[in-house]
Amino acid sequence: MSQTDEARPATPAAPAHPGISRALTLLLAVATGAIAANVYYAQPLLAVIARSLGTSTGAAGAVVTVTQLGFAVGLVCVLPLADIVKRRSLVSVLLLLDAAALAAVGFAPRLAVALVAFAALGLANVAAQVLVPTAAHLADDTQRGRTVATVISGLLTGMLLARTVAGIVTELVGWRPLFLGAAVLMILVNVVLRRALHGIDAAPGRPVGYGEVLRSTVRVYRAEAAVRVRSAYGALGFAAFSVFWSTAALHLSRAPFGYSPAVIGLFGLLGAAGATAANLTGRVRRHTHPMPTAAAIALIAVAYAVLLVAGNTLGGIIAGVLILDIGVQGLHVLNQRVIYDVDAAARNRVNSVYMTFYFLGGALGSALASFVWPRAGWTGICLTGLGVTALATALWARTSGRVHRAARHTR
Repeated sequence: MSQTDEARPATPAAPAHPGISRALTLLLAVATGAIAANVYYAQPLLAVIARSLGTSTGAAGAVVTVTQLGFAVGLVCVLPLADIVKRRSLVSVLLLLDAAALAAVGFAPRLAVALVAFAALGLANVAAQVLVPTAAHLADDTQRGRTVATVISGLLTGMLLARTVAGIVTELVGWRPLFLGAAVLMILVNVVLRRALHGIDAAPGRPVGYGEVLRSTVRVYRAEAAVRVRSAYGALGFAAFSVFWSTAALHLSRAPFGYSPAVIGLFGLLGAAGATAANLTGRVRRHTHPMPTAAAIALIAVAYAVLLVAGNTLGGIIAGVLILDIGVQGLHVLNQRVIYDVDAAARNRVNSVYMTFYFLGGALGSALASFVWPRAGWTGICLTGLGVTALATALWARTSGRVHRAARHTR
């Protein structure tokens, strides 16, 4: 028995499943994308929300911060519950909270109320992170790579299209109907998922206390080198992603572009194309080998090089967005395929660790972009992205061989 095996919590192995149907996989992908979109609707609308609530754009920027904090709390405190309760029931409760929070945002009379609602929205949105390991749990060994890649592609597509939808809907009917409509959508998604997962998602085999689950989450991080390294890759990848998208609207709204919010939102369609292309990563058989990871990191570096050299041209922006999203999302798919091989009985705890670092990296990337933009402009943003990519390259050079050997041993 290896050292990592001894450190794992004494939970039963995940029950075998005959596999997951293509229809259910696609349903989970669409549902995950619809849920994930909720926390990104506000990003291109901060100025509109600020005017409506009678506050400054700087104060309205707290919307993004409290949403990320709520999501982080959900990842740490709520997501591990999926290993000890029925996931179908947990997702249902979270989606109802999601709908209530979205409705509260839509009716918010002032910023303070909106901030509380956005924090609750962030917490409830971990429902999407419950569905990803649920899909991995339902898939058999031959399906798992493609299944995880498909569901993650749905999640990422929802994140990216949220900006497009938000810009168009807000110009047509306003930002409040956008969030109220999203609340109705979450109720419908809840109804569909409860029917689709009925009789499929079994309850855990042995009761485990909540405190023990949280402690075992920490033990998983300490014991599993693959989880630690892939969490670092995820944090750096999403940091690079956030550096660009946190300032893209500012760059595209000024000369030489001068685009409106609705037009800027259309660039999310390019990211959706990248998410579709990244789905091919799920077909990579040797996903623990260092080279696919190196290729994904290289794509991120190439994207920022293109954005640095040709970022004031439409063609340069389009090429940069496509390459960046393929690289970041491909790396994300590789990361999750690796961590889901670690411990089948603790997939939600493993996912909790990974996604916590992932979104902390995103928050750090956004903070870096906010600091760099007023001081160094677009050039500084691109150099920051290249710097983050250099850190990922250094991590790969230091750990790739060792972690690859460890992954082969555990498999």
